[in-house]
Amino acid sequence: MELSALLAQPIVLPSIPKVIALLLGELDREEPDLRQVSQLISTDPALTTRLLQAANTPFFKLPGKVNSVPEALAILGLSHIRAMAAEAATAASLKAVPGINLQQFWAYSLNVAKLSRSLAGVVRQNQGAAFTCGLIHAVGELVMHVGMAVDIAALDKEVPPLDIKRARAEFKQFGYSYAQVGAAYARRRQFPQAIVDALEHQYAPFENHVYEPLAGIIHLATWRARAREANLSERAMAVTFPGEVGDVLGLDIDMVLQQDPFDWSAYS
Repeated sequence: MELSALLAQPIVLPSIPKVIALLLGELDREEPDLRQVSQLISTDPALTTRLLQAANTPFFKLPGKVNSVPEALAILGLSHIRAMAAEAATAASLKAVPGINLQQFWAYSLNVAKLSRSLAGVVRQNQGAAFTCGLIHAVGELVMHVGMAVDIAALDKEVPPLDIKRARAEFKQFGYSYAQVGAAYARRRQFPQAIVDALEHQYAPFENHVYEPLAGIIHLATWRARAREANLSERAMAVTFPGEVGDVLGLDIDMVLQQDPFDWSAYS
């Protein structure tokens, strides 16, 4: 399927049912806790995508783009957030995506977001933008599985969706990967250019004269999270570590592994 045809489909990304329920409960209070609202939305890739799309519309005539959930909440009123949450709840019947374990995908995406934020702090990049990029970096994977389920099912059997080699396998078979799909998805929703670039170049951050630090950060965070998903040994991690990306950012394997440890009990 051509990328343009895939993106032309009316695809609704699934949200986390528990997050939607907690968010609606918080918004139903007389005085909702905006910090709690922000934290809830920031755990859900689909909600974050919707919020940033709304905040980056030309309607607000902002001098710059909105990079994170807290920034978006400062612009949008609670009435808009309530409407967005209600819309997400209506679409919550979509509880399955062919070929994707959603619970695993959501936990993995949040882990990448946390790692990205931590790594961004080390190399002095925008931590809010890094968290956003990490959280939604694989949204393109969901779009592909919803919009071209038959085409991608065979690939899932050969290379699982969260495999370290997944992007390469997708590009070989389709001519694009979840990285290009996610970038195009974000571009159509008028996301900040730095986020679009980071999503698009996350697989090969510094090739073809590209230098977008956020892309390198996402690449390293993704490597670490997927290495854990694959239960790689220390030796295997050392072999697969993308040292050329780390060198550009001044990060070695030990520095990456030391950042913001996961709650590994979620994987036991």
